[in-house]
Amino acid sequence: MTTPRLWLIIPAAGAGKRMNSARPKQYLSLRGSLILDLAIESMSDCFASDNTALAGCIVAISVDDPWWCDTRASQNDRVTSVTGGQERADSVLAALDALDGQAGPDDWVLVHDAARPCLHPDDLNRLLTELKDHQVGGLLAAPVTDTLKKTAAGGQDVLETVDRSQLWRALTPQMFRFGILRCALKSALAAGLPVTDEASAVEQAGYFPCIVEGRPDNIKITVPADLALADFVLSRF
Repeated sequence: MTTPRLWLIIPAAGAGKRMNSARPKQYLSLRGSLILDLAIESMSDCFASDNTALAGCIVAISVDDPWWCDTRASQNDRVTSVTGGQERADSVLAALDALDGQAGPDDWVLVHDAARPCLHPDDLNRLLTELKDHQVGGLLAAPVTDTLKKTAAGGQDVLETVDRSQLWRALTPQMFRFGILRCALKSALAAGLPVTDEASAVEQAGYFPCIVEGRPDNIKITVPADLALADFVLSRF
């Protein structure tokens, strides 16, 4: 039986408007490196390990991206770029389509956020280990610890306190079989269904992704204050 290979996809075509910066957040500097480079290099265990070596990495960038050529990743011969789409799902699907003919249906695809540089090696290893024999795949997630309040849409008055005991914050990487993920994304986009992450598309296709508990400090940089927090987290690794 052929051992499934491992592929990495980084959707990096987003504009990151909430950062209020002159360039997308994945191209901002953090600890002397571009955030996108840090996000890709956080997967270095996959680049280095003989047991889980990446077959390849594809970064989906915007059609008019002038910053990609400044990254370390663009100089890595194991990393290639494709033109992404308007939404995250479009970018991930474009990368999956680029793998058509190279990746087998049972190969693994890791999808990791371009602005999530604080992935700890232990979390990555746990994800790879716990999902290696899973038929579908799953994702890193952190249990919700804050008390949750529900309001009416657009309102401020609390309607109820939500039970958090079964709630998780979805993180990345998310890891799915190539064939399942590609079909799920195609079907969801064709049907006009909302796709907030890869797991949501897989769920809508009738599968049950597995949650692997990850560290809550695997943060995604979204607003300016996140830069200082990410700097602190990385200083503790």
